[in-house]
Amino acid sequence: MSKKIKYALFIMVFGAFFGILCSTLMNVALPTFMKVFNVPSATVQWISNGYMLVNAIMIPVSAYFTKRFTFRSLFIAFTGVFLLGTLVGAVAPNFFILIVARMIQAIGSGMMMPLVNTLAIRYAEPGKKGAVMGIVGLAFNFSPIIGPTLSGIILNFFSWRYLFILVIPFIVIDLIFALKLLPKVPTNQEPAFNVEGLITVSLGLLGLLWSFSNVSQYSIESITVWLPFVIGVVLITIFVLTQKDSDHPFVNLNVFKNSQFTTATIVNSLIVSTMYGNTILLPLLIQTIMGQSPIISGLALLPGAVLTGFMSPVSGRLFDRYPVRIIVTTGILIDCFGTMMQAFIDVNASVAMLTVGQTIRQLGLVLILIPIQTQALSFLPNEMIADGVAAFNTLRQIAASFGTAIIVATINITSHAFMGHAHNQQIGIQAGFTMCLAFLIIALFMSRKLYTQHSSTPKAHKHPHEKLSHI
Repeated sequence: MSKKIKYALFIMVFGAFFGILCSTLMNVALPTFMKVFNVPSATVQWISNGYMLVNAIMIPVSAYFTKRFTFRSLFIAFTGVFLLGTLVGAVAPNFFILIVARMIQAIGSGMMMPLVNTLAIRYAEPGKKGAVMGIVGLAFNFSPIIGPTLSGIILNFFSWRYLFILVIPFIVIDLIFALKLLPKVPTNQEPAFNVEGLITVSLGLLGLLWSFSNVSQYSIESITVWLPFVIGVVLITIFVLTQKDSDHPFVNLNVFKNSQFTTATIVNSLIVSTMYGNTILLPLLIQTIMGQSPIISGLALLPGAVLTGFMSPVSGRLFDRYPVRIIVTTGILIDCFGTMMQAFIDVNASVAMLTVGQTIRQLGLVLILIPIQTQALSFLPNEMIADGVAAFNTLRQIAASFGTAIIVATINITSHAFMGHAHNQQIGIQAGFTMCLAFLIIALFMSRKLYTQHSSTPKAHKHPHEKLSHI
C-alpha cells in the first residue's frame, strides 16, 4: 500500500470515527432532551432512530457515488455536510431543528463510512487485508461503544450542546488534512443513477424502521405497527424485483450470490444488533434499576470500549493468520458467556460485575467484527466491492436499528407481563439480554458455513499499477 493510500485511509478513518461516534453519542442524553424540549419518549427516540435511518438510506447511494466521483471529492463534500449538521445541532433552538441537524449529520456520516471500507479493501495488499481492516475497525466498532461513555462524562460537566460543540474542531482538522493530502485522481466510470431504486428502498426502509420503532410503544395489532411494516415489505419486494432486471441497479444484488458474502453479512447483522442494543440495555439497567448516574453507566462501558480499541488491529491480523471460522466461533462463545453474566445477574449485583460482563462481551465482539467484515468483502471481485460495501453496511445499520427496537420491545412486553411483580422492570431488562443471547446463538450456527479463502481462489485486488485509480 503506497504512502498516498495510507494517508488517505488515515484521514478517512479519522473522519468516519466521529461520524459513527455520533450514532450512539446521544443515547445517554435522551432523558435530558425529554426534559429540555418537553417531548415524550416515543418522539425523542427519533434523535437516534432518525440518524440511523438516514445512514441506512445514504449507504446504498454510496455505491453509485464511488463509481461516479473520486474518493477525494466525495469525502471532502460529505465531511462538509457532516460539519454543517454538527454546527446546526450545536445552536438548535427547538427539537425540530435538532432532528434536522441529526439527519444532516447522518447524510455526511452515511457516505463517509462506505468510503473507508471501499478504499481499505480495494487497495490493501493480498495477505494484509485483515490488518488493514483492523485499523478501519477503530472507527466502526470502537466509536459506537465509547459514545455512551463520552456522553455521560460530557453531560456530567457541560450542557447537551457540547455533544455537538466538542466534535466540531476534530471535523475541521480532518477537513483541512483532506484538502491538503487526499490525492486527486479522476475516475473514468459514468454509471447511470437508478431513481426508482432510490425511492423504493428509501421508503421501504423508512416503513420497516418506523414499524419496528413503534413496537416498543404500541401493540402489534396497532395500525402504527403493522401498516408501515406491510408498506415497507411491499416496497422492498418491489425494489428487489426491479433491481434484478435493471441494467444499472441502484445496488448490485448479485453480491448476495456469493455464499460467503451472504453468510458473513447475516452473522455480522446479528452481532451488531446485540452490540447496539447493549448500549441501551446497560445504561437502562444501571440508571433505572440501580439508580446510578449517567456517568456511572457510561463508565461501565469504558473498559470494554478501551479493549475494543486495542484489539481491533489485533483481530484483523488474526484473520490473516487463522481460519475465519475458528476466530468467529471463539468470539461468539466468549460473547455468549458475557451476555449470560448480564442476563442472569441479581438485582443486588454491583456495577463492577456488570462491567466485567460487558468487557467479556466486547472481547468476543472485537474478535468477530473485523474478520467477518473482511471475509465478506474479500470474496467479491474488485468491480463489485463498492456494491458489497453498500449492501454490507446498509444491513449493518438496519440491524442496529431493528435489533435495538426488538430488544426494547422485548423489555416493554416482558415488563408488562410481570406488572404485578416487584422487580418487573429488571425482569424486562433481563429478557432483553436474553434476546441478545438468542441472536448470538443463531449467529453461532450460521458461522459454521464460513470457510477460509485459499491462495488458489481469485483475490479481489488489482495489479500494482492500478492501485491509485478512483481515489
